Amino acid sequence: MEQTILTNLDVVEIQKYQQNRYPCLFVDYIDEVIVGKSAKGHKCLSYNEWYFPCHFADEPNVPGFIQAEMLCQVFLMTFLTFPENKGKKTAALDYHVKYKKKLVPGMRVDIEANLKSYRRGIAIGYCVGYVDNEVAVSADFLIGIPDILNEFKPKTK
Repeated sequence: MEQTILTNLDVVEIQKYQQNRYPCLFVDYIDEVIVGKSAKGHKCLSYNEWYFPCHFADEPNVPGFIQAEMLCQVFLMTFLTFPENKGKKTAALDYHVKYKKKLVPGMRVDIEANLKSYRRGIAIGYCVGYVDNEVAVSADFLIGIPDILNEFKPKTK
């Protein structure tokens, strides 16, 4: 079976595949997607991000939920790039995040996502975010596509 590979997706292209929009789009670029297998992308952290002045003014850093969302948005590209999933809404069913390094303005986070399995609208996988080739954050994800999950609900009378 031939693998589909997508490369060099900017924010305009990313938004064709997923529902996230500013101010909740937390990935700048997708370098490569091997559809149904993996994705690589990055986020450049600028002090202009809306969350830095309030988290915290004297020591700005990326809030944990945003770190998790950055990883998740790259992970979404592993399965939303299936033609039948393009543009569908997703829902987090479960995730576990490990924070290893404080993320601050000026850093670039390189993110690698891997899809372990995808069946019946449920994706299972993991992501790792690197800063200067050092693990900064990682997460395991269980993500669902509600439109597809609803197809498998038992019919009520």
